[in-house]
Amino acid sequence: MKKITRRSFLAAAGLSAALALTACSSTSSSTAASASSTASEAASSAASGAASEASTQAIQSLEDLNGKTVGVQLGTTGDLMMSEEVGKADGLNLAGVEQYSKAADAVQALLTNKIDAVCIDDQVAKNFVAANPDELTMLDTAYSEESYAIAVSKDNPELTEKLNSAIAELKEDGTLDAILNKYIAKEEGATGYVSPEGTEYPNGTLVMATNAAFDPYEYIENGEIVGIDAEFAKALCDKLGYDLEIEDMEFDSIIAAVVSGKADFGMAGMTVTPEREEQIDFTDTYCTAAQNIIVLK
Repeated sequence: MKKITRRSFLAAAGLSAALALTACSSTSSSTAASASSTASEAASSAASGAASEASTQAIQSLEDLNGKTVGVQLGTTGDLMMSEEVGKADGLNLAGVEQYSKAADAVQALLTNKIDAVCIDDQVAKNFVAANPDELTMLDTAYSEESYAIAVSKDNPELTEKLNSAIAELKEDGTLDAILNKYIAKEEGATGYVSPEGTEYPNGTLVMATNAAFDPYEYIENGEIVGIDAEFAKALCDKLGYDLEIEDMEFDSIIAAVVSGKADFGMAGMTVTPEREEQIDFTDTYCTAAQNIIVLK
């Protein structure tokens, strides 16, 4: 879901304490390029082999990841952070990182003993563990915490300002709380956000770029993109008098889509990082999340 920077507590900024929840190649014909490619493939194969061989060893803490291979979704925050831990003696000292286009592919690799662990957003990790309760578990300690915000082109500061105003209002009136109750707290009868009857869109349409493979933030259900971000984006657009159109794409294409004007904003459980801020602007954060580690039981 590529190498750009990104997807134990999730808490919407400004929410009550009761809602604080654990959650955020080219080819060459030259001999030198061929040799480099061969060496890279050999290293990757060795890392995967080592992971498979050591998969029966219990990983109970972050320290136990020393010398292990971790799977990540390409282009996400987990990808960036774990890549920096390879061979880092004063850190996790990972043996290697395996990158996958989708989080589900990384989890499948873990289930088949091709890697030792997966680093991903805490709430997403919970969903994978819930789907595989006999095989998977999460470490008790989160690897890191991060803040999520909406990506907007630097050429459109007016939209950033409008979104910031709407974010503040929807936090204040409880709309964001209601959405989180539906998707994370999963309270019985929680309806989240539904556009009021008769809502009009005098200002046209805003296009949101996302990657609909990050449950519960954005995912496909019955042919539609749903989730925390999709529902909150709808509430934001309704508040501002815009209709909403959501475009699904690879995660590492979102920033480019916003910069080029293909999309008006990007919303995909996107972490605010200095590297991204060089390319785009971010709104105020609407929640914080954690990166956590999934391992075999």
